Amino acid sequence: MDLEQLQLEADKDLKINDIELDLESLKTPQLHNKYLKHYTKFRLLLTRTEDELRIIKRDKWEYYTGKATPQVYQLKPFNFKILKTDIDKYIEADEDIQKLTQKVAYLNTVVDFLDRTLRIIVNRTYVIKNAIEWKRFTSGAI
Repeated sequence: MDLEQLQLEADKDLKINDIELDLESLKTPQLHNKYLKHYTKFRLLLTRTEDELRIIKRDKWEYYTGKATPQVYQLKPFNFKILKTDIDKYIEADEDIQKLTQKVAYLNTVVDFLDRTLRIIVNRTYVIKNAIEWKRFTSGAI
């Protein structure tokens, strides 16, 4: 499931049917559980991807500083001498690093979206309560 699918699903799930407020109130725990599962899954995926990024940064540092094993240079030769101050530029510009950095940014966005969705679901009970009180007020039953 990707961010766009999650957004479409949240759009559908977060709509409150103002005619059946009692049923909407009962749906709140299930919605919370559903999005908490998504949040947990993507949070763990983010953590794993951040770990992968740290490992690959170390590997690329070894590669660009000439400290990698000879087998690495046989597979992908690097015949340049670069200054220590320029190593970070090479690492940042490396395609593998950029792909993982983009993946981390994407997963951060998904986790943030799910966190905000969970907050909306938690506040949903207050919205339903206010809607019920408003209906009572407008119908004259106080």
